[in-house]
Amino acid sequence: MIRQGEKAYAFVKASGIIGKSFVSRRIAALNPINRLSELDQLVFGSNARELPERELLPDLERRLSGRGVDAISAVLKSYKKPPLLFLLLLQVYEYSDLKTALALIVEGETSSKPVFTPLGRFGAVNFDAWPDAEAMLKQTDLQFILAYLEQSKSPAVPSGTGEDESGEVSLETALDRHYYAKLWTSLTLLKRHDRIAAEKIIAEEIALRNCAWALRLRSYYSMKAEEVKQHLVFIEKNNKLCEDALAALEFSLDDYSEWEKWKRFRFLNPVSGHWKPDPRYFQNAASEHLYHLALRSFRTSLSYIDKVFCFIKLKQFEEDVLTSCTEGLGMGMTCKDVLAALELGS
Repeated sequence: MIRQGEKAYAFVKASGIIGKSFVSRRIAALNPINRLSELDQLVFGSNARELPERELLPDLERRLSGRGVDAISAVLKSYKKPPLLFLLLLQVYEYSDLKTALALIVEGETSSKPVFTPLGRFGAVNFDAWPDAEAMLKQTDLQFILAYLEQSKSPAVPSGTGEDESGEVSLETALDRHYYAKLWTSLTLLKRHDRIAAEKIIAEEIALRNCAWALRLRSYYSMKAEEVKQHLVFIEKNNKLCEDALAALEFSLDDYSEWEKWKRFRFLNPVSGHWKPDPRYFQNAASEHLYHLALRSFRTSLSYIDKVFCFIKLKQFEEDVLTSCTEGLGMGMTCKDVLAALELGS
């Protein structure tokens, strides 16, 4: 059982970190930034690095990821035993790294070890053992993915679509399903009053993730409805989290009027010329929606557990925004341009 003092201390620490983070009104501080070196200076201050812009891009992205992990880990250390929900939220970095690690193994690109984000004592995967997948996953509940790894070594459809030619679920989809199933189950370990905001936000995240995949697979790979269903995240005894994505499979991709009936219509790109749903626009709109849910709940929730959950989500959102700005600056955009594209300029 988590003591009330631990809950309160974790929230106080989270509040202090959020006050210095680039969320809410502080996002506007990014608007004047026009160079990578300026962004580095703004975020890291005296720890900024004097590197050529070309070298600074990947270096800054790695440090931004580490910055987010360090902030979340600092709060998790407030607990003698952090809630499983929080550990899983931090381990999303590990799942992302694992996808990269296994993809490189599948492609046979193992001569140079990639940079992984260390989670310290909160991690489960032994990335030091890369490229030995079996050793990496030893004594974890992720060993099941080894079978998908072997399957993925056979010819498959374009990476990331979630299904190979035999109709088998891909490695990436299998990991996503496993992760979200654990995340949903972790909610049940908390008292009802401690998970009101977390449950709502995670439900929205899964539902919108499914919608984004449905749009992406139909738009980019011309997949039929039955094929798309193979890539959705289904949560046992909660089919509602797939309803919106399944409904989206019924609409014509070039008939805007049909989509006006859809529950998630407001996340779609507006009519412009020959209209088709834009998966990237949808994803940005969905991310902004989840961000506002987390920000509002961080301020209004009565539960310290819910507040810390929202803190983690806000830090990860901040990292996404800063990474988007980094990538935009690398392509000659300004931060103001990037924030406008994300509809976060004001």
